[in-house]
Amino acid sequence: MAGPSTSSGILDQARGLTPDQRNSFLAAFLGWTMDAFDYFIVVLVYSEIAEEFDVSLTKMAFITTVTLAMRPVGAFLFGRWADSAGRRTPLMVDVLFYSVVGFACAFAPNYTVLLVLRLLYGIGMGGEWGLGAALAMEKIPVEKRGFYSGLLQEGYSFGYLLAALAFLVIEPVWGWRGLFAFSLLPALVSLYVRLRVKESDAFIATRERMRQTRTSPGRVFRNPVVLRRFGYLVLLMTAFNWMSHGTQDVYPTYLKEGLGYSGHEAIAIAIVYNLGAIIGGIALGAWSERLGRRRTIMLAALLGLPVVPLFAFSTVTGLIALGAFLMQLFVQGAWGVIPAHLTELSPDEIRGFYPGVTYQLGNLIASLNLPIQQALADSHGYHFALAVTVVPVLLAVAFLTYVGSEARGARFGDGGTRSAGRPAAVT
Repeated sequence: MAGPSTSSGILDQARGLTPDQRNSFLAAFLGWTMDAFDYFIVVLVYSEIAEEFDVSLTKMAFITTVTLAMRPVGAFLFGRWADSAGRRTPLMVDVLFYSVVGFACAFAPNYTVLLVLRLLYGIGMGGEWGLGAALAMEKIPVEKRGFYSGLLQEGYSFGYLLAALAFLVIEPVWGWRGLFAFSLLPALVSLYVRLRVKESDAFIATRERMRQTRTSPGRVFRNPVVLRRFGYLVLLMTAFNWMSHGTQDVYPTYLKEGLGYSGHEAIAIAIVYNLGAIIGGIALGAWSERLGRRRTIMLAALLGLPVVPLFAFSTVTGLIALGAFLMQLFVQGAWGVIPAHLTELSPDEIRGFYPGVTYQLGNLIASLNLPIQQALADSHGYHFALAVTVVPVLLAVAFLTYVGSEARGARFGDGGTRSAGRPAAVT
């Protein structure tokens, strides 16, 4: 569409937020960062936990599966609450919930207890993204949405990076339990920031319009166009989540078990590729204001394909780090578009519920990724496991994005959910 959003550069998009807009974005960013921090603690140390609890790596990998599988439950519960009561209170309750559960993981006496705690943690993790993204994107000015979408999504990579740094500092002294105990502190910082955030004006306007027109969230959701779009977005998010987890979750174990790197060497490489993820998410998120949401995603996914041989088959440290850096640059570059893309395609009346549930149902379907990759690695080696799962999903992301649509520039809170271009209900 024409207008400022097509010509604004990254610096222009980054400037000019009000204090409330900054606080809203920072609260969403910190919440998503802490979700990722706590999730990737398990990814980084699950071989150590498996050894302490005397379980196989494949069984230990199931812990990540239950965490991902419970995300839709949290997205549904907290999303429905947010669409009826506003974004602010459900988000604060959610942060308190997953902070306490994450801290309790430090004291798990055995595998079963840890599995149950991670299941509960998945509920909190599922509630965070959709609500945080809705609140942030509803407050960010339309022409700045691309940049802040990329920056928000890369809170996930910042969380991974923070987990990697904490591993280097805390794990040698207090072990994996110390990492979970530490997670309580930054989560409480996130809660403090969230206390300073005002309710979304778009939500308030939407609720008033719904009252006047006697429209219910259920009636909006049952609209055939909204239902078809919902099914399409679940498929898209399945491919996206498989792409992300397929290039991240097994990778630290691949470096340690498959290539023989020490824990600290693997973490150093993890830091490198998370820097690539952060750069890609921010840059391509901002670029989507010029190029469009769909074109940016397709470009990133297709550029990831020629990186696969470098990413999955390199055996020299420099090339391994380069391949991982470039892969995450493109994978998370595509992801940087998603907060804006999903919230723009979501009806005003169910924006607390709609993007989070489509995102997390995709995660549910993709939650078997790590056990599958670990099983393939056990039988055919890590190189094969990475390549055979990454190539198809990059193609799937590009194709599903191509047959979809976008609503770049949609105005929130006034009932308008369309921008120039194709309609937002193509499936």
